[in-house]
Parts: sequence; C-alpha cells; structure tokens
Amino acid sequence: MTDAILVLNGGSSSLKFAVFGRRGELPLLLRGNVSSLGQQPRLRVEAVAGSSKVDRSLSKEPIDMDKAFAAVASVLVENDLLRRIDRVGHRIVHGGRDFTEATQLDERTLKALRLLEPMAPIHQRINLEIVALATALLPQAVQIGCFDTAFHSTRPELAKTYGLPRAMTEAGIVSYGFHGLSYSHIAAKLHDRYGAVAGGRTIVAHLGSGASLCAMDSGRSVATTMGFSTLDGLVMSTRCGALDPGVILHLLQERRLSAEELVMLLYEQSGLLGVSGISGDMRTLIGSQDPAAVQAVDLFVYRIGREIGSLAAAMGGLDTLVFTAGIGENAPLVRERIGAAAAWLGVGIDEQRNRRGEDVVSNRNSRVDVLVIPADEERAVAVEMSIFASSANQEGPSP
Repeated sequence: MTDAILVLNGGSSSLKFAVFGRRGELPLLLRGNVSSLGQQPRLRVEAVAGSSKVDRSLSKEPIDMDKAFAAVASVLVENDLLRRIDRVGHRIVHGGRDFTEATQLDERTLKALRLLEPMAPIHQRINLEIVALATALLPQAVQIGCFDTAFHSTRPELAKTYGLPRAMTEAGIVSYGFHGLSYSHIAAKLHDRYGAVAGGRTIVAHLGSGASLCAMDSGRSVATTMGFSTLDGLVMSTRCGALDPGVILHLLQERRLSAEELVMLLYEQSGLLGVSGISGDMRTLIGSQDPAAVQAVDLFVYRIGREIGSLAAAMGGLDTLVFTAGIGENAPLVRERIGAAAAWLGVGIDEQRNRRGEDVVSNRNSRVDVLVIPADEERAVAVEMSIFASSANQEGPSP
C-alpha cells in the first residue's frame, strides 16, 4: 500500500523530515531531524502517531548529508513507512523566475535548478543533493520540488526591481525573497483565524539562524527583507544582512579577498557570530554578559525594528504581527524588545502572555494583534504537493 508522502527539508547543517498521510487533512505520521551535521550530529524523532521518541547522538564527529540521509532512511524502515511512500516533496530554496508552484523534478527541471546554484550557494546544492539521494532510495516515487521563492512572486514589480540597467533586470538580477514556505504556512494559519482577510496588513517575523520579515496583505506577499540572495535584510546567525555594496568593492579592491573568501565571510563568519565574536546562537548571546554579545542582540533587534517600519510603510499600516521560527517562537526577550521598537505602530505586548509563550501575546491596549505561530515548512510542502496532485488529476493523462 502506497498512501504516504515524505517531505525533506535540508539546510547547511541539518536535515528535517516528515511523513504525512495522503488522505483528508494530511495527518502527520512521523517527524524528526538530524541536526548539527558539522559538529556533533544528533537524531531526533518526535513521538507522533505511535512512533517512539528518539533523541540520540549519531557521531562524535561531523557527518555529511549522505550519512544524515541514511539515518533518516533507517527511521523510515524502523517505523514501517518506507514501503508506503510514493511521493517525496523537497524544499528547494531557489526557484528563480520560472518555478512559482510545486513542480515535478525531472531531469529537465533539475538542470534548470542547478543553474541557480550560484544564487543560493549554501542551500541549492544541498537541496539538489537530497533529491538525488531520495531518487536512489525510492526510484518509483515521484519527486516534487516546492520553492521558497514562489510565495513572493505575487509582489508588485517595483518591489522586485533594483536600480540596475534594464538588461540586468531582464536577465534575472531582481529581488526574489525567501522563507516562502514558512510564510505560506503562516498565511494559511491566519486564514484559519481571520478568514479571507488573513490578518489584514501583516508582518511575519521568521527569526531563526536565517531570518527575514515578510509584509502580507490578506495573506499575499507585498514586500520582504531578503532579496536576490539569502544574505540580504536582517542580521542573522552567521550572515551579514543588508550591506552597502561599497563594502564589497572595498573588500575586493583594497583587502584583495577572493570570491571564495567573500562567500565564507558573508555567509559563515558575519552576523551575530561576527559581531559578538562568541556565537551565532541567540540563546548563548542572551545568557552572556559580554558587551560584544549584548551589542549583537541589540543590533539584531534594532535592524528588525527598522525593517518593520519599512514594511509597514509599504502596506500603509499594520494590523497583525506574527513571530515564528526558532528565535521567534522561543525567545520572549527578543519578542518583547521588538514589540517595544514597534510600539509607535500600536504594538503592545503582554508581559505574562509573552513569557508563557501563548499564541496571542498582545495586551488589551494593543491596536495590533501579536501572535506566535510555530513554523512548519514541512506541512507547507505537503499542502503544495496535495494541490499539485489534485491539479494533475484534473488535467488527466496527456492525449
């Protein structure tokens, strides 16, 4: 019996996975992740639908994605799920201009996606490596790609355009935006809560090791802080965020950095880690009294507060503010400070609700609803796969 879909969500140092039933509301059958691949990798499996909870070390040494995937395959076998999977959904970070909805990953599509690797150097290659691993493990399953950039394709052209020569814009040097699967999930949750208005003029703060904000109007992307690449916008765990292009010219011309050194600097050595000199982990920084750690947290909050103002201006106001992802869901202090930075927009956060991590943390005087909604990119992929399957069935076989 084949009645389940596997979702794979690979990052630079982790591999998240989930299995959903294909019927009805897509019931969750299994969820877990392999984390810290480059340090001391760990396998965690949630206790869902009869599966046993797992939390164990995989190795005392770093492992590659092949070994992480092998651990996931073992979990699927142990839970008697591998034989039930006939579709595999993949979070693909970059879809460029051509891929704005779920797409079957055949050789032609994969070739086009490989051409986008320079635009997402720490994600795209890993995403496509996982597709190859899944194809080898499940050769009869349909492989489907869902794209982080797709959600932002609804933005006005002005929100996508840089002040570059038109030929470069037409060649694809535009703002794409990322974290779209996370924002898609939040938009669905807002639709459940508010109906078609989906929270009205909303800013969603996806705050994790990668971080961005998205302005949505009635659940559709209007503006976002990431642009051509995942480097843009907010200060992140190890990524620099928005940077004067003149800095890049200086590093190339005066410091004589190579392209490879620039990639390592901007993606891996900057952000919270670079500013603090201690860690890119917000938990570590909040617990530290070191002045550099304090400054890193201050900078993180300052940049978010400033960008909230920019996105509110793009929508002409703010009705709802949503926190999601690791920091957004689990750092009450960060939520409190961002709320204070956005108080001029009518944001007010209830100290006790916020500390308890309730789903609504705004206070009674707040003109803006402030919510905490857990991220679930895996379910967003499963939903897109369901829509893809329904569309394919409606179209029927080719004549």
